[in-house]
Amino acid sequence: MTANIPADRPALGVVLDPVTVGSAGRESSEARILDRGYRRYTGPLRGTRGAITTLSIQTAQRALGLRRSFWSKIFPLLAVFIAYVPAIVFVGVTVLVNDLPNGQRLLDEAELLPPFGAYYGFIWAAILVFVGFVAPEVLCTDRRNGMLGLYLASPLNRNTYLLAKALSVTGILALVTVGPPMLYLVGLTLNDRGPDGFGGFVGVGGKVFLAGVAVAALQVALSFAVASTTTRRAAASAAIILILLASATLSNTLVQGADLNANLLVFDLLFLPFEVVFRIFGEGHVDRSWRQVSTPTIYGAYVAWTVAFATFVWLRYRRLQVTR
Repeated sequence: MTANIPADRPALGVVLDPVTVGSAGRESSEARILDRGYRRYTGPLRGTRGAITTLSIQTAQRALGLRRSFWSKIFPLLAVFIAYVPAIVFVGVTVLVNDLPNGQRLLDEAELLPPFGAYYGFIWAAILVFVGFVAPEVLCTDRRNGMLGLYLASPLNRNTYLLAKALSVTGILALVTVGPPMLYLVGLTLNDRGPDGFGGFVGVGGKVFLAGVAVAALQVALSFAVASTTTRRAAASAAIILILLASATLSNTLVQGADLNANLLVFDLLFLPFEVVFRIFGEGHVDRSWRQVSTPTIYGAYVAWTVAFATFVWLRYRRLQVTR
């Protein structure tokens, strides 16, 4: 049966007579269709930018367990909390010691407060576990349950889909790579242990932000590269952690144990971004062996690894067969 829809009626749907519902819950036979047609969408049209924003927010909510069961929230929120514990402890120490006679001198002589670049030495394990959890959760799940095809049926394409996911995961990792050092900076400043003046605070704050993003960017690129090769979250998580730990163990064994060229340390994917942090702040190193590697080599290796992993992900998704 073909319905003749009037051209001047842009309405989608039908208008019914009031329906009488019987005691058994069934509609009576008196319901009649009185009108039909199409209705135009009158809501906001946000296009690709709106789709990227929406997907980024939804990805962050899923990774953090928001709007999900209580058990889905425990692991990510616990990992975030662990990253903030050292900052809370160090700030608490400054508060307690400042109340003691000669407290400022005691802090300086005992070296109880680490420099900003060394803060990541206290939370690298939390970052490692968090990285291994987030990317497989947001990439593998979409391919396994068929959501990727639905996303690509929207204004998103493969590139904007990956962009939205990368922005979201980088923002989530910033909770553990930028937030704790920033809290440490603010706490020290409020207790007269921070940088001098507003300009000093802004300068150190900028370095803290840059260092946190540097740590997150390489980790995101690596975790995306691994997660793009499988739909199994557990396998991807295990592979990410294994690659990071194995690269650190192997490179340090070759340099320190076999006494090979120190430049082999650039294959240490776990501690390379932390060494970048030390170079940004201009203070110390991950350990003494990193002193032999020049700063341009460190920065060059960091950029090369990040670009290589990002390119691998782009090629994988470009060739991926998706059913819509």
